Amino acid sequence: MTSAAARLDLRLDPSDKERIARAADLRGVAVSAFVRDAVLREAESVMAAELTVTLSAAESKRFLKALDAPFQPNARLKNAMAEATRVAKPR
Repeated sequence: MTSAAARLDLRLDPSDKERIARAADLRGVAVSAFVRDAVLREAESVMAAELTVTLSAAESKRFLKALDAPFQPNARLKNAMAEATRVAKPR
């Protein structure tokens, strides 16, 4: 048994609550466990869809080629690195 660390309140139409309770009963679990599991499954699905990047074969080749290329800092980065070195020097 786990102990709850946070609470989530939800307002439902009575018919929706009854439907959820019936589904939980069919699964043989408490309503809270049923809702928690369903919501967590949906959260995982949403995060997977929104946080996963899919590249075509051509895009993958271009991406890997860019990773393999030697790093070339631009002028702005060179200036920032020089400034950081200047600021970090003991006086």
